[in-house]
Amino acid sequence: MKLYVGCFLLLCSSLSLASQSITLSLASDYLFNGVSQTQENPALQASFDWSMENGVYAGVWGSNVDFDEGTDIEADFYAGYYMTLGEHLNLDVGIAQYTYHGAAPSSDYNYAELYAKFNFDKTNLNFWYTWDYFGTGSSHTVLMLSQEFAINDSFSLVAGVDYSNSFDDKKWQWEDGDSDYVHWRLTANYTWQDWTLSFGYEDTDLKTYGDATILLSLSHTLSI
Repeated sequence: MKLYVGCFLLLCSSLSLASQSITLSLASDYLFNGVSQTQENPALQASFDWSMENGVYAGVWGSNVDFDEGTDIEADFYAGYYMTLGEHLNLDVGIAQYTYHGAAPSSDYNYAELYAKFNFDKTNLNFWYTWDYFGTGSSHTVLMLSQEFAINDSFSLVAGVDYSNSFDDKKWQWEDGDSDYVHWRLTANYTWQDWTLSFGYEDTDLKTYGDATILLSLSHTLSI
């Protein structure tokens, strides 16, 4: 009995140290590594995040999508651990589960993904790996490098480039037999209190989709 009481008190103590937040966003498009998931139409997105002081966190994120087969909702779940490796170096590792909803075949796209994100001051190097990209059974990686330039406390610029690669072009390819592509972006962010307004330019070296796009988004974060 004492053990159960002790565990309960420990859980209550942990929950009291946790923080939660909700973020709502409206974007002119939902770009996934430069490729539109909404047929270049606007997206309404929301997330709930829970984090502990020890670096453990979890959350859920959702958006409308528009796939030809009638898939219209994406809901992603993730959990990870954020740690400090040095005075300016941090590491975030975790796992995400992508789920898709709508017409009957939607769940066939579901897949899990591992990630590791290194941060050094304003520089980020991120890596994602999945063994079942969009449910095709193909291994797939994304490597991303980005740099933030702080103009002042409210305004910043972010330049980024990422490389996506499929390891089995018989199961997944982007176009014309290509199993990889490059995506780049330049985004201006203005933050006021809990609001963030972003305006950016994004493009890829894909020919048939992943066109050059001006992306505009407005988000609001509420701590609860």
